[in-house]
Amino acid sequence: MGFREFVTIIAAMMMTNALAIDSMLPALPEIGHALGVATDNQRQWIITAYLLGFGAAQIFYGPLADRYGRKPVLLAGFGIYTLASLLAMFSGSFETMLAARVLQGIGAASTRVLAVSIVRDCYAGRKMAQVMSLAFIVFLAVPVVAPTLGQLIMLVAPWRFIFLFLAVFGGAVSLWALSRLPETLHPEDRLPIDAGRILAAFRFVLSDRVAVGYMLAMTLMLGSLFGFINSAQQVFADTFQAPELFTTIFAAVAIAMAVASVLNAKLVGRFGTRRISHTALLGYIAFAVVHAGVALSGHENLWSFALLQAGMMFCFGLTGPNFGSMAMEPLGHIAGTASAVQGFITTVGGALIGFFIGQQFNGTTGPLMLGFATCGIAALAVVLFAEGGRLFRPRHTA
Repeated sequence: MGFREFVTIIAAMMMTNALAIDSMLPALPEIGHALGVATDNQRQWIITAYLLGFGAAQIFYGPLADRYGRKPVLLAGFGIYTLASLLAMFSGSFETMLAARVLQGIGAASTRVLAVSIVRDCYAGRKMAQVMSLAFIVFLAVPVVAPTLGQLIMLVAPWRFIFLFLAVFGGAVSLWALSRLPETLHPEDRLPIDAGRILAAFRFVLSDRVAVGYMLAMTLMLGSLFGFINSAQQVFADTFQAPELFTTIFAAVAIAMAVASVLNAKLVGRFGTRRISHTALLGYIAFAVVHAGVALSGHENLWSFALLQAGMMFCFGLTGPNFGSMAMEPLGHIAGTASAVQGFITTVGGALIGFFIGQQFNGTTGPLMLGFATCGIAALAVVLFAEGGRLFRPRHTA
């Protein structure tokens, strides 16, 4: 497999998760109506159920991939994802849909864990960074185009065909991996499944002040992101009576976050992770507090929402990658297992926080903005805990 093909298949693996979340946002009202969902807020379970499966399964894929190899575990995950997409397509009840979404998330979790592991097996140093950067650029484009893709599918077919598209995509990438992707873990590097090693990693991750602080901060920031995703369609349809603008403005907000991520990659080497992420966190809080004030005072409109939300997500794009990096700083000797532990905690915790925020939607954006501001302020508190009360520089200097 050549370099370009390798980067492309890694990007396709990373796209699987974003497509499963964002492509169905425009279809949530029709899904809820077809499956007899009692309230609009209850539809948010379609997103949250997927995220819970995605987060919970990550802790298992790392040890399985270290024991049985990358390729069989990846193909098993894609198999679960594809079958679950078909189950969702043919679901006749809301309960069946939620079960299918949990399974879909469980399958997609393999792509999150295995993409990084496969790249690490094949490359190191700057070459590994190049592969991940190129793949990440493709990944960032998915939230921009996925809602529009879902909307386009619904223009020519029922909402169930969105899940058919996800099944076809998952099946196509799995066949591509089956035929072209080699096994990247050497037999001599395989490790036995050791529950004691996993529990020890849990204990170490949860006992380090910096790791815990930034992991909790990332959980809170993800909670605000998932709260936005859960509520976005309702905000445009119910608050602003402009569902036709949902995909356009959602894409613009996603572009703001993508631009910030690309900008962070260029600036982090010069200014450092703490200076950038701490400044961005303060900016996020400022945007959220102003937005909450605008919403609660009754002055919210479509354009104030779009601009302030884009500002918040721009700041999010400057915090997320750096918080993740700093959470891993003390854990280099157990990086693989620690990454799975942190992925499990941040995704499940963020999904639950985001669901709680989304459930406060009452036809206005006020409760949502209060939730986002609360998450930002709480994230600042745990960052201060991690750094011993200081910002912009590490708690312990060399």
